[in-house]
Amino acid sequence: MKAVVTVIGQDRVGIISEVATILAQEKVNILDVSQTILGTNFTMMMHIEISEEYKLQKLIDQFKAKEKLFNLKIKLFNEDVFNAMHTV
Repeated sequence: MKAVVTVIGQDRVGIISEVATILAQEKVNILDVSQTILGTNFTMMMHIEISEEYKLQKLIDQFKAKEKLFNLKIKLFNEDVFNAMHTV
């Protein structure tokens, strides 16, 4: 299953590493990544491929813990849902 991860928050060292480490631990393949800094705000989108459906909720739970710890907004969407949400 393909999915999209979005990350928004105050820029600081290690954000990409923290998110990528979670994905690597769960054997999730990163297909593409785009990140930028807007003023002091960090933004990133990752296109990923998850081999097993059950991992989606596990990743969401792990990202929620990082959100609280680092004051970030991390969202994970099924690719089809993400595309439907952003189609005009």
